[in-house]
Amino acid sequence: METKDFYFDLPEELIAQTPLKTRSDSRLLVLDRKSGALRHDHFYHIASYLKAGDCLVLNDTKVLPARLLGAREDTGTHVELLLLKRLSRDELLEEAYQSDCWEVLVRPGKRVRPGHRLTFGEGLLKAEVLKVMEGGNRIVHFEFDGIFEEILDRLGQMPLPPYIHERLEDPDRYQTVYAREEGSAAAPTAGLHFTKELLEQLKEKGIRIAFITLHVGLGTFRPVKVEKIEDHEMHSEYYQISQETADIINETRREGGRVIAVGTTSCRTLESAALEDGTVPASSGWTQIFIYPGYRFKVLDGLITNFHLPESTLIMLVSAFAGREHVLHAYAEAVRERYRFFSFGDCMLIQ
Repeated sequence: METKDFYFDLPEELIAQTPLKTRSDSRLLVLDRKSGALRHDHFYHIASYLKAGDCLVLNDTKVLPARLLGAREDTGTHVELLLLKRLSRDELLEEAYQSDCWEVLVRPGKRVRPGHRLTFGEGLLKAEVLKVMEGGNRIVHFEFDGIFEEILDRLGQMPLPPYIHERLEDPDRYQTVYAREEGSAAAPTAGLHFTKELLEQLKEKGIRIAFITLHVGLGTFRPVKVEKIEDHEMHSEYYQISQETADIINETRREGGRVIAVGTTSCRTLESAALEDGTVPASSGWTQIFIYPGYRFKVLDGLITNFHLPESTLIMLVSAFAGREHVLHAYAEAVRERYRFFSFGDCMLIQ
């Protein structure tokens, strides 16, 4: 299939710039993936589409305040760092790096080379550039006194997606209410619609809640630049599935309940880990799974997801689950009905 097969025309004014006052007030477009039938609703009615014994799988990753503003020590030139990935122990050993090394995106980047030193927060945090990677990202080593996460909380800013131009007044609105495992460069946005009260309502109805962790990388915003989608190379992201979560999901399937992923990140995690018979083992690791039409789902029965960018890997994943024609028809309806798109936008339930 070709990338242009997943294009749709989106008026710029439909790109949501700010979150709604109440998370669950977002609109909900319900798509029957077999018939293509559509229904308009609001997210606070999500429980009416679920039944006791169903299982919602949520991604509990927490977005790091990963945007750092600083300067080069030698010239004082302004520099901006975006933290992408902390290097693992294996990567450190393989490259003979010391601890506290990160892969980062640097702006402006052309003149920031290995050996250059950077400073942030009047010297509270310093960094040395170690390597320029293929594609232009850098490996840097941070120097600091104390606990890195505490310093990052003090100096860092929330890394909003490139299509959001408005200032975010409350940084917590770019976190889910159940976020707990720090490590993402972007939010798992389908989860932003849930409130604590709504989650309690779902539990009271007998709907199981299971948590996975997938740390979302900025590659989720990387455009598909190849003509044939099969030639696209996916970014790599780290995931974890606990034994408790695996047990909940497998029990749900044995008892005839539905497994419904909240977000494409939860979907990718489940489908990466699942065995061919649909069993989900406790596991962790890196996934580069690319789901597009023709993929055979092993676990998923339903998907809660936001509206995605044209020609993106995310709309390709949704099209694999619900059918390209059904999805593009639903998106056209959402545009006509003036739904809000992308991270702070409205939501779909596909079942």
